[in-house]
Amino acid sequence: MNRDVAAARLAASWLLSYPDERLLDRVDEITEVVETLPKPLGEPLQLFLGYLAQAPLIDVQSHFVVTFDMKRKACPYLTYWTDGDTRNRGRAILRFKQAYLEAGFDLGNEELADHLSVVLEFAAIGDELTGNALLAEHQGPIHLLRDALAGMESPYVHVLDGVVATLPNLTSEIRQRMAELAASGPPAEQVGLEPFSISITPSPVGARR
Repeated sequence: MNRDVAAARLAASWLLSYPDERLLDRVDEITEVVETLPKPLGEPLQLFLGYLAQAPLIDVQSHFVVTFDMKRKACPYLTYWTDGDTRNRGRAILRFKQAYLEAGFDLGNEELADHLSVVLEFAAIGDELTGNALLAEHQGPIHLLRDALAGMESPYVHVLDGVVATLPNLTSEIRQRMAELAASGPPAEQVGLEPFSISITPSPVGARR
């Protein structure tokens, strides 16, 4: 993988995590890396870092919660866009989890396997081919999330712009699927749901969590 693409994805992964002191401790390091990236990759991330530097932490945290935890239209969990609240989503998440296990990737216990920040980290420092495949397969949801953030005028749209810059160009098929998902919304299933396991066994490979 192009080292710049991997660096952009890892930086975006961190910037999509909850903005706490742990993230702030890494901002200088992230900024140094982002400043070395080509303009299409680095500029959007620099814009978000500018917001992060200027806004009070409590405001950033509040915006994060309101944006990602309280509005389904900005859901960062990729399988939600295609499988919604159905039992199929459990199987879809399991595919992510199995891919991480096979690569010896330590997911940790903080996020579900289909969270965009986790997938980006896996693609950057886990298994390149599998990570690329997962991102390409869910390119439509990533673009829909980007468009939702733009519609909300959220600073996080800059992070998604940086992510999109690492992806292949949209095909007509993906654009059609995006239009279908935008029109219909995620599928829903009200009855017959069973809980599914999302635990993962820690592996020797270290991740950022």
